[in-house]
Amino acid sequence: MKTKIYQLFCACFACCAISTALTSCSDDNVSDLQLSGDCMVEAFALDNFQGNIDLSSRTIEVRLPEVYDTHAMTVTALALSNGAACDVKQGETLNMDAARVLHVTNGDTYLNWTVSVRHDEARITHFVINDIYQGAIDQEAKTITVYVPGSVDITNLVPTITYSQNATVTPSSGVPQDFTQPVSYTVTNNSAEATYVVTVIAIEKPKALFIGSPSVMNDLDPEARAACQWMLGNIGGSLYASFADLRAGTLDLTECKVIWWHYHVDGGVDGHDVFMAKATDALDAKNELRQYYENGGSLFLTRYATNLPSFIGVTGDDEWTTPNNCWGQNEDAAELCGGPWSFRIFDGQNGHPLWQNLIAGDNPQEVYCTDAGYHITNSTAQYHIGTDWGGYDDHAAWEARTGGKILGVGGDGAVVAWEYQPRDGHGGIICIGSGCYDWYSYTLEGGYVENFHKNIETITRNAFNYLTK
Repeated sequence: MKTKIYQLFCACFACCAISTALTSCSDDNVSDLQLSGDCMVEAFALDNFQGNIDLSSRTIEVRLPEVYDTHAMTVTALALSNGAACDVKQGETLNMDAARVLHVTNGDTYLNWTVSVRHDEARITHFVINDIYQGAIDQEAKTITVYVPGSVDITNLVPTITYSQNATVTPSSGVPQDFTQPVSYTVTNNSAEATYVVTVIAIEKPKALFIGSPSVMNDLDPEARAACQWMLGNIGGSLYASFADLRAGTLDLTECKVIWWHYHVDGGVDGHDVFMAKATDALDAKNELRQYYENGGSLFLTRYATNLPSFIGVTGDDEWTTPNNCWGQNEDAAELCGGPWSFRIFDGQNGHPLWQNLIAGDNPQEVYCTDAGYHITNSTAQYHIGTDWGGYDDHAAWEARTGGKILGVGGDGAVVAWEYQPRDGHGGIICIGSGCYDWYSYTLEGGYVENFHKNIETITRNAFNYLTK
């Protein structure tokens, strides 16, 4: 009996010992069989560029010139802890287009180290004056042009500068400058350096305007602000102005070719009466807008701004020709795109200047506008076509009543893009009411890659070029 109890005790003791050994491994996958060996990387270099070793994160970053081929780099230095070995050897060639893992062992101990490369980029990516006026950046020429109203004192302007990670810029961002003459800004990042020449141009007569209700651009909603920032940085001679500015006559519009209104309202603007209730600032300035249009000025109207033509006499005396099928979501609860969203080019309009140079998808008849991972409010101001409701039995009936020309349609045939061509000395108007035409995503989900969304910029640039001509 004593023998059996003794054997049982020995078996239990052995099990406990094994269990203790199995549960005593550290988070670094270090076995407790041999604890004497370190697995440190003490020195590392690629093509004689020394790596920056971070012991806490077990990462190694190798800084390279801004333009450097990483496809085949040689390990020119590799020093490890005494007695350690690595699965990568000195003299070995590595493709560093993506990060690599070094597996370092020492007896029964091992650690993984992540090696990556970073190019020493020295770029200014955004340049904004007084938090309002966006600079147009030419990365090849290294020039930045900023247009401001003639009333702005250019001897004391404050630039906000966004530039490459890990870089420095001189003069510093946020420091007031006199821009009577061009000012040079030098960006330095390790081995890379670039100097940008910034020119501020005060203009009395803008070539193009972005309009909205707030007195300053920064108070626009995020969707309209994103659109306005693109315009100020890409359309020469462009400014932001409020509807109050138009009413006050403080702007000289004699050289203004295009006025753009991109009107977003959370929850949508559904119909004539709702537009009248919400767009009071715009309608207060409708006489000025009508005079501008009748004098030959062109309009680019997007999202719910597509209601405006009916109120400035473009469609005759019939104000009830506003879009009859409208909706939209709130910006902070926007819908996640699982893939590209698109609308269709209307039959016979493939050659229209608005649809040129777009990134094409599977169907050449489609205008692709978003990418997977983009959040969109699907804010739509379209015309339902059909005999069931709405007053437009077919596309021909819509064109006859409104005087417009259809350029794009939704999947059900709804009119989502159209134009009013110049006539009788009046300007031209491009309208886009498709929910796919979207500038701002409150967040971009993991793995987001911008591709088709670049078409939004291309369409907009095409519209300006077309209306200017």
